[in-house]
Amino acid sequence: MLRLAVPTRAETFERMGDPLADRGIAVEHVQTDERIVAVDEDPFDEYDAGFVFPPRLAEGGVTDGLLGVPWVNGREAILRSRHKGEALARLSHAGLPTPESVVVSNPVDEEALKTAFQRFDAPVVVKPNSTTRGVGVAKAHDLDSFLGVCDYLDLVHDYRATGDQSFLVQEFLPGARDYRAMVVDGEYVGAVERRLPDGALADGQWKHNVHRGAEATGVSLDPERQALVERTAETLDIDYLGVDLLVTDDRVVVNETNARPTIDSATKYEDGFWDRLATLIERTAQQ
Repeated sequence: MLRLAVPTRAETFERMGDPLADRGIAVEHVQTDERIVAVDEDPFDEYDAGFVFPPRLAEGGVTDGLLGVPWVNGREAILRSRHKGEALARLSHAGLPTPESVVVSNPVDEEALKTAFQRFDAPVVVKPNSTTRGVGVAKAHDLDSFLGVCDYLDLVHDYRATGDQSFLVQEFLPGARDYRAMVVDGEYVGAVERRLPDGALADGQWKHNVHRGAEATGVSLDPERQALVERTAETLDIDYLGVDLLVTDDRVVVNETNARPTIDSATKYEDGFWDRLATLIERTAQQ
């Protein structure tokens, strides 16, 4: 069997084991963090391919150097998606619809921040450039609140070890529906709509992240939206990609992408999802 090294041991790892084993691929966990590794030794078994470059890039680089395998989504693919500003810039330049956004590279003065805020109709969304699961994302309804959020980001960015000292300011799309579509090897393979429970919405929550309590329901996107998510993956040159769409009555925009998307239950994907993923892994192993 083909041996697949998987650095993370969470939902995706648990869900992919049996379906890929049925297709001749052994899914095995490779621990890349919270351990001690001697760089002049070889602590890993032999593998044919890796499935998504490790989350901690520094330790991932060590693992990559010792494993010496090709990856489904290597380091560069992860970075193109992980840095939200870069992904949006590439997509916008290619003519794909994205939310109106500006990237703030700290430090900037208060006048520059005021100018950035005034580009938009309040409220605005403020988000770190490279976090996931909605972590650190805030909504500011007025200038004072916006500057206060920026003050907190300044404190974080003032720490010398902080690698990313940028954040995004974006338009807020009220009432937008939130979809996560999956693309495998250039082809749309399914989507879910993410929605917070009515009680959470009534309490004022607005971020439809599953890790924040949203429920994911399998849906089928229309052909135009399928083509949009496929073109997104093509533009970013990423083989295995989650594409987040925000949909209002008159707009569809690519809000974010995720090159390490969680695999949901198979019932939420198109027929042939596991076959297509297995084919991608096999092709990667041959590189």
